[in-house]
Formats: sequence, C-alpha cells, structure tokens
Amino acid sequence: MKSLGTYGFIKGATGYIVGAIKKGSHNLEDFGYLLELIVLYATDLGLGTCWLGGTFTKSSFAKRINSKAGELVPGVISVGYIAEKPRRIESLLKRGKNTDRRLPWEELFFEDNFDRVLLPKRSREFLSVLNMVRLAPSASNRQPWRVVKRGNSCHFYLRRTPGYRESPLVRLTTVADLQRIDMGIAMSHFELTARELELDGGWQVSDPKIDLPDGDTEYTVSWVE
Repeated sequence: MKSLGTYGFIKGATGYIVGAIKKGSHNLEDFGYLLELIVLYATDLGLGTCWLGGTFTKSSFAKRINSKAGELVPGVISVGYIAEKPRRIESLLKRGKNTDRRLPWEELFFEDNFDRVLLPKRSREFLSVLNMVRLAPSASNRQPWRVVKRGNSCHFYLRRTPGYRESPLVRLTTVADLQRIDMGIAMSHFELTARELELDGGWQVSDPKIDLPDGDTEYTVSWVE
C-alpha cells in the first residue's frame, strides 16, 4: 500500500477503493454516484474514508487494477480506521477549506425556477432528502449542485465555480472534471434518502428548459416521481 502515491495526504490507510471509467455521457456522474454508495456503506461499518481526486490515470492505482487503454481513473477512496488524533496537515486543510461549513439552504434549493427559493416548509417530503444533499462532500467543499423542485420532481443543475478548473493546483493534480463527480455524489445522497423514506421515483435525463441564472449553470439530471 505504501507504494500507492497520495501526495502525502493519506497515512496508514489499510485499503483503497479504485474504479475506472470509459468515455461516455454522464460517465463522471455515474462514477461519483457509485463510489459514494460504497463510501456510505463503509461509513455505516464504522470505517473512515477520504475521497482523492488526482492524476491517477498512469499511476500505480491504474496499474494495480490493470486499467486498459482508453480508461480513466478519475479518483480513489482511501479506507481505514480513523486516527484518534487528527494529523496537523488534516487540521490545517480543514481550517483552510472550511470543510465543515455548508452553503445555506436558500443558495442551493429553488422552486419552479431559479428566481424563487424553495422554503423548507414547502419542500414537504423532500425536506430530509435535500438536507442530505446539502451535507454531501464535494471537491474543495464547493458544493456545485443546485436543485429546482417543480411539483414532485427535482431537477439537478451543476453550477460551476468560476475559475476552479483553471486554477494551477487543480490543473496540476487532476485529470477529471471533479465537479461532475460531485454531482454524482449528491445524487447518491438524494436517492438513498428518498428510498429510505419510500418515495417512489427515479432518474431521467430530461431537461425541463428552466431559464438558467448565468453561464456557469448547466442541467445534469432529474429525479422524477
């Protein structure tokens, strides 16, 4: 395990969850969705996990799973028991990235269109579902998802962080569009909570043609009753 490079951020991990994808529509969203299901399962078992997004295509991770030509390893998950005391680098990273903070409800969830905030009291059976989306992890804690509730359907939009993909650190260390992976992570939180509450619905790619608030926002997918 020590031969698998993690830029020094991970120490003493007892295992890694690694996946590869091919080119295709919504491949990164699918990747984030599936790996976050595994993360949540591992968490339920009392294990600690950490998402790592980086240059894994030609790394030891890719070699370990015998990735084929045309396959991309956009991220990995480290798994192990949580240390009793956090390392200093962990404390500094959390402090610098505000990883414990979440955007307020009114910046994430809307009703019918982006001009109208979805009030918690009007979200009804989706209150817990959307709260679990709000708590989902994301790269640099950017929380790029936006959800427009229309009737009993919820339409997911990616609001890109301006300049994020062009920042020197992201360009140096990542091979994938991490904010698209974040959308898949949010989808997994939504679906598991909806399933727990016995809400009947599923995912569809069917753009409702809602007016977008800016050029950084794009449609991803819908959960339809």
